[in-house]
Amino acid sequence: MDKDRIEGAARTVKGSIKEAAGKLTGDTKTEAEGRGEKAAGKVQNSIGGAKDALRDALK
Repeated sequence: MDKDRIEGAARTVKGSIKEAAGKLTGDTKTEAEGRGEKAAGKVQNSIGGAKDALRDALK
């Protein structure tokens, strides 16, 4: 498993928590930061998946 997948998953979870905290407190800035971090984590996870697939294809 590529490290980007692990880091991306962790970033997605962190973003989800931050987004929920922003919603709970009514802080739109924190909520937006959480959404952005969650999206970046999903992208990073996808990149890691593509690296894994490429690595498997070359074996």
